[in-house]
Amino acid sequence: MFDISFGEILLIGIVALVVLGPERLPTVARTLGALVARAQRFVSSVKADIHQQANLNGLDGLRNDIQDAANSFRSQMESEVQGVREVMAEQSAQLQQLSGEAVAPLQEAAHTIHGGLDLQAEAAPATVASAVVEEKAAVDAPPRDENQLDLFDTPPAVASQPSTESRPHA
Repeated sequence: MFDISFGEILLIGIVALVVLGPERLPTVARTLGALVARAQRFVSSVKADIHQQANLNGLDGLRNDIQDAANSFRSQMESEVQGVREVMAEQSAQLQQLSGEAVAPLQEAAHTIHGGLDLQAEAAPATVASAVVEEKAAVDAPPRDENQLDLFDTPPAVASQPSTESRPHA
């Protein structure tokens, strides 16, 4: 703290002994030591407060950086999602257009096959597609063995008929 050599401290001690006397010197030395200790504690608490404020400012800066990065990521993700939605809307429009174009050949084929009969003149492509899917599902279904117990089917209804077993009469 101060650059005081041992010789200077000895000189100050001798002058204090001569000026104050041997009776008051220990009391003054204790008081002076307490004041120096109090000053050192005050300086260390001020240093700690300054260091804490510097850390808080650093943490505030870090928090702001993280928030900026999060906001940037959010805006980037929102723009990507919006782009995907636009592409999906375009693909949906193209799919609607293609399904509209596919109706005419289906109707022409139905007219050619059925010889002008108007069986399903207003069948929509979705109806035709669902019929094809149902037909495929019916073909792909495995044969059912009636002797096999299926745990996922509902149990058959048990008829509540009186039993015809013979009981021994007592």
